[in-house]
Amino acid sequence: MSNSTCTDIVVVGSINADLTAKVQRHPEPGETLLGSGGTVSAGGKGANQAVAAAQLGAKVTMIGAVGTDQMAGEALTHMRQSGADMSAIAIVDGPTGLAIITVSDDGENSIIVIPGANASVTAEFVDKHSQLIENSGIVLLQGEIPADGFERAVDLSQGRVVINLAPVVSVGHVQLRRADPLLVNEHEGALVLDMLGTPATTSDPQGLVAELLNQGFASVVMTLGAEGALVGTPGQLTEIPTPKIQAVDTTGSGDAFAGALVAKLSEGAGLIEAATFAARVGAYAATKPGAQASYPTLTTELPSIIH
Repeated sequence: MSNSTCTDIVVVGSINADLTAKVQRHPEPGETLLGSGGTVSAGGKGANQAVAAAQLGAKVTMIGAVGTDQMAGEALTHMRQSGADMSAIAIVDGPTGLAIITVSDDGENSIIVIPGANASVTAEFVDKHSQLIENSGIVLLQGEIPADGFERAVDLSQGRVVINLAPVVSVGHVQLRRADPLLVNEHEGALVLDMLGTPATTSDPQGLVAELLNQGFASVVMTLGAEGALVGTPGQLTEIPTPKIQAVDTTGSGDAFAGALVAKLSEGAGLIEAATFAARVGAYAATKPGAQASYPTLTTELPSIIH
């Protein structure tokens, strides 16, 4: 992929330090388990997606914030090496965002996010980078920054808006409907419908995608873990297969998918081609521990999709 031919991607989002513990299984309420790990690594949905896209050759600029604590250095480790433009990352007084992650032996995770410096990515903060956003071909957003910062970034965008509303937080419906695509998993898709005031009438992924499209989205990509993904546009629904892998740690796999998706879109690929590539990247990330540390580069051999 040649950077000179790529559309610019601006990611407006969170930057975290991830504190990870490995356990045999997730604890029940009130239960104490012995674990291992306790290591700190780079994370945050915004940073994860920016690093994933940049390592795949995309032209990426990250807009976000870290704190003045020791965690800030850990949070930016992979960003520094990825090739992403870090000039719009601010250092604000206080702690860096922190994610506390528990990973069980089957690779499933549970995550608690403490916003820290990410809470400063408000509309006023975003306005300082208005020209950068206005000039970008793709703006990529998640749900880990304040709603007014999210909404302002969408309002400023004059290009394509890709929204991975994770976690699902309350944002302006007009801004949310600018998503092309809206990128969600099944659980998030149902929560988005709730937020829009039209509760899901089905738990079937194809039905959920259809209901989201009925809400006015130009396109929807629904990730289904080991089952692959669905790409929906008005009148068309396409199943995207995924490689069969042995999951080690699914932390950050969804973000790897998102970063790969926008990297391909920035090349001019269609949504089905981009999602097919993203499925391979997301699967690769699940075969290694951690989030950003598990992400491939242009020279990585990705797992194949076997039909």
